Amino acid sequence: MPMETASPKDSSSASSPFSSPSVTALLKIKIISWSQETGLPVSVRVRVGERTFHLHRNPLFSKSGYFKRRLIETTQLELPQSFPGGPETFEMISLFMYGSSTLIDPFNVAALRCAAEFLEMTEEFCSGNLCERFDLYLNQVVLQNWDDTLIVLQRCQALIPWSEELLIVSRCIESLAFMACMEILDPERRRDKPVATLEALAGQAWSCEAANEILSQELWIKDLIALPFGFFKRIIGSLRRQGMKEKYVSPIVVFYANKWVLSKKTIQYWESSGERSSDANANDKVSTILQGVLDLLPMREKASRVIPVGFYFALLSRSIGIGLRNDSKVKLQDQIASLLHFAQVEDLLIPSSRVDSDCSRMELATMESIFSTNVSLNMDTNNAPSASNSTVAELWDTFLSHIASDPRMRPKRFMELIETVPISCRQSHDQLYRAMNTFLQAHLDISQEEKGAVCKYLNCQKLSQWACIDAVQNEMMPLRLIVQALFVQQLNTHQAFKECSDSFRYAQSGEFSGSLPSSRCPNTKSQYLADSPYMDGAEQGSRTLSFLLQKDIAVQRCEFSRKEYESTSFRIQSLEQELFSLKKSLQLQKTSKRTETLPTKPQSTKPYGLQSRSLSKNRNPLGHVTGCIGSVNFASQRKYACKLLKIFRRITLFGSRKSNRKPAVSSLWSKPM
Repeated sequence: MPMETASPKDSSSASSPFSSPSVTALLKIKIISWSQETGLPVSVRVRVGERTFHLHRNPLFSKSGYFKRRLIETTQLELPQSFPGGPETFEMISLFMYGSSTLIDPFNVAALRCAAEFLEMTEEFCSGNLCERFDLYLNQVVLQNWDDTLIVLQRCQALIPWSEELLIVSRCIESLAFMACMEILDPERRRDKPVATLEALAGQAWSCEAANEILSQELWIKDLIALPFGFFKRIIGSLRRQGMKEKYVSPIVVFYANKWVLSKKTIQYWESSGERSSDANANDKVSTILQGVLDLLPMREKASRVIPVGFYFALLSRSIGIGLRNDSKVKLQDQIASLLHFAQVEDLLIPSSRVDSDCSRMELATMESIFSTNVSLNMDTNNAPSASNSTVAELWDTFLSHIASDPRMRPKRFMELIETVPISCRQSHDQLYRAMNTFLQAHLDISQEEKGAVCKYLNCQKLSQWACIDAVQNEMMPLRLIVQALFVQQLNTHQAFKECSDSFRYAQSGEFSGSLPSSRCPNTKSQYLADSPYMDGAEQGSRTLSFLLQKDIAVQRCEFSRKEYESTSFRIQSLEQELFSLKKSLQLQKTSKRTETLPTKPQSTKPYGLQSRSLSKNRNPLGHVTGCIGSVNFASQRKYACKLLKIFRRITLFGSRKSNRKPAVSSLWSKPM
């Protein structure tokens, strides 16, 4: 036997899917033929891995500098374990040494080239030696074709460091990057459909399925994201060096992260590829890829044009469970904070209120840190809020409304979360009111003092019309807030009556502005004719369509304002009755405690959110926003309750003079916030 074979489990990592004669059988025939032609028996035994090859000395000496040095004093040689390609590649190299040829293809050319370099099969020992022949095949065949280059690059991973030293990896990477740029830039290859970008995902929450659907249109991107991350990172760098625009490069990175970090099939893929490992090892791999992806993605405002902020939130959610390095996590959070004004509620990490776990607490702490960072980034030296802070504040209040129902959330902690975004950044308090209402409904056991402390941040003057009406009729709110909402609603009602009256005066004065002037008095307006009951005839045609629409709107606003005013007046009367009862109870308490010392004069309280009042007798002009009532201690300030009753009577009298109301029932915040 000229050659010993190993166990049947041998399967070449460089095996080709193309059909070819058995290399083992061909080598056996070639060795026998050489012995018959020369009359020389096999004289060298070479062991590679678990296989031993019996060969002749002359073919090895004539083409390999390695064998020429090592077989001078011995006939037995064992190649090291680092020999490129293993015994299967050496078998093909031996066949070439005997002057035969076999099929070279992209699946084995990288291993053959590295093995030829190891055995020093250069032009120095033989003209047209294997190193030269394999280089020609790589340059003229493989690197001119996309699929062949991908195959060779994938095979190079098992041949490092030889494939790196021979620049096979670098040549493949540059070739792939060049062909990818030509896919986009070459006018002769202009496509019917545009290259895939992430613009379609910018206005919606991140979805792995939606990203995969976009990716299905680009087969060349699918090929790139199948590469190991080390090779993929170098290809991205080459794409940018060769001039590909960022709007095409960044989606490739996003698709790679979507496949190897966010996809639920990642662990299953590793298991199916033979890398059956523990969850810890899988998490380490995901963490390594995620850290590398963060280095490849554009930062700050450059990313807002090409990458949806929901993708960064998806990475953040994934990083919580895999133990991402602290500096990478901070980098990711800072990136999200800089793009927070582009986010939607669906993007945020909302902890489950039913699960008390470390992950849920970490999600809440992470969101709090991101919003705090955003506020500090958008505040200038004068602590003035920027234009984007209002959007961020509304987003934060919406987030609070989702977590406010957590039964473990205490009032003090909820107040800390509200203060994460300064109150001055909120142009509207509607979402804040909704969050407070949700919190109070989920925490019925808290005291009145705690309710007042939670609701102290709410400014009724920044509530919309519908939110203010709901606050007046909301029994969960503290009395102080209800009174504030009553005052604001009353002023809004008065303003609506005033605007309605101005609209009617404008309509009455301009109703006949298009009619012809009188012949006797050409400069006289026909303003008095508006009061005539006989103008429904010929003059009706002179009314323009815009005037009729304006008049109809004015009538509707007047009717709507009247209904609002009736609802508010009814609520005032209910509160007035409650205050009468409170006054009686205070009088009884005074009678029972006559022996006690009289209380000292209470200090004046400042209204919430406004400047302190003067004690002059001059009233504020009608329509000017007066201060709302602050915290009232009814147990010690009975006189203040009497003054409050007088104010309510004046408001009620004001309503009876201003409206010709009909008995009606107001609707409860029929319009959603």
